[in-house]
Amino acid sequence: MADATCEVWFYHLERTGLDQVLPELLEKTLARGWKALVRTADADRIEHLDGWLWSYRDESFLPHAPASEAGAARQPVLLTTDFENANAAEALFLVDGAEPGELSGFARCLVVFDGADPGQLAAARALWARLKGQGHPVSYWKQQARGWEKQA
Repeated sequence: MADATCEVWFYHLERTGLDQVLPELLEKTLARGWKALVRTADADRIEHLDGWLWSYRDESFLPHAPASEAGAARQPVLLTTDFENANAAEALFLVDGAEPGELSGFARCLVVFDGADPGQLAAARALWARLKGQGHPVSYWKQQARGWEKQA
């Protein structure tokens, strides 16, 4: 488990939306042997993400559940609006402007934001400054034509 210096990676979406990017990032997380907690600020978004992660690709699925379901804590990917790390995830995904809360216990926090949304962009910049000021190692990844490129 991580200490208070959880790595924070910011993913700036420019070419595709969250629906295209999130499954890819979650697959990479699970391939590392990590569990993931996906936190959104919008409870209605959980229902959408739940359906999407079952059907985004015909040949595979991501094992997941909303935090409100029985036995959800055993899931490798948990969808929530809560601050509790109910599935003991190593990776925290923040989407739709969700707040990070306490990062100790996570190895990595991934902030995924829409660069075309001025509100999300401003919130990501403020969060970058706040988390960097708290001593977390931060990096910034920008979406390019051929994937992600580290910018900072």
